[in-house]
Amino acid sequence: MKYKYLIVGSGLFGSIFAYEANRKGKKCLVIDKRSHIGGNIYTEKIEDINVHKYGAHIFHTNNKEVWQYINQFAEFNRYTNSPVARYKDEVYNLPFNMNTFNKLWGVFTPDEAKQKIEEELKEVNIDEPKNLEEQAIKLIGKTIYEKLVKGYTEKQWGMKATELPAFIIKRLPVRFTYDNNYFNSEYQGIPKGGYTGIIEKMLDGIDVKLNYNFFEHREELENIAEKIIFTGPIDEYYNYCFGELQYRSVRFETEVLDMENYQGNAVVNYTEYEVPYTRIIEHKHFEFGTQPKTVISREYSDKWDKTKEPYYPINNERNNTLYSKYKVLADKDDKVIFGGRLGQYKYFDMDKVIEEALKSVKAELWNKS
Repeated sequence: MKYKYLIVGSGLFGSIFAYEANRKGKKCLVIDKRSHIGGNIYTEKIEDINVHKYGAHIFHTNNKEVWQYINQFAEFNRYTNSPVARYKDEVYNLPFNMNTFNKLWGVFTPDEAKQKIEEELKEVNIDEPKNLEEQAIKLIGKTIYEKLVKGYTEKQWGMKATELPAFIIKRLPVRFTYDNNYFNSEYQGIPKGGYTGIIEKMLDGIDVKLNYNFFEHREELENIAEKIIFTGPIDEYYNYCFGELQYRSVRFETEVLDMENYQGNAVVNYTEYEVPYTRIIEHKHFEFGTQPKTVISREYSDKWDKTKEPYYPINNERNNTLYSKYKVLADKDDKVIFGGRLGQYKYFDMDKVIEEALKSVKAELWNKS
């Protein structure tokens, strides 16, 4: 055995584990099927702008330990996520707050806004929501649902809102304050210089192989290390023995524009169904850029198959039941530790990935030493 740990995937989970194992003197090999490190948080410099190649990544957390941990590797700016939603020729603030309600109804106070929502709820008379549409209308009324939720959600999931389960939207943020801070987290920002630099620091001094697919070299790789940290799809690792888990994918159209400022905000959601993309990202605004050109990415939600990147686990009853079967196998497997969105089949924000990685580090490295 040449290595103590083989880490499959150089995203946050794998890179944190590799960094901590290396600090403990454990020899690691990190492999990634892509041509770069960093997984989905990879940023690429285009026109001196750090472009989020796999969609907007805005770091936010209420966990002080996580915030202090990630700040070892980068200095973060004061970026606060304040997206706007465009519906036809109208623009609204997100999350739904007093600025949104004022634009919609001309109201000025929380009581006036609540009264408008109550009036709309009386008209629909929904007691027990049976689907996402009914749940959304019960939460925020028909006007907001039809303008700002329906089209976006149906594009995002590739299904009618009446066919989606109610639980998906139960945590929809609604605030009766004039506050456009989407996440409302205590700690928030973007690393100066992009995310790739964070991963470079974590993997400094560690063996890394890129363009190296675990499944194409499986026999060799399983005999190269005592243990595997696997951040790819858990069902693929077990050869889909119980069946395939499902995902949504995303594709991006990125272009350089010969102008300083295209849309005036980092994130603009397009909420009408007729516009094919879900949002446009203007990357320079994440770091308050003043470059003479700008880079935008149109983001399209996409049906997933094995030729595409899996982005969002579809955590419905069918898939959660299937994952639980793989989880039983994983728990009995003392050769491998699964991590990340694909390995644990769960939608994680970056701070939650860090929490999960540190949990695995503590169990595997700290508690055994």
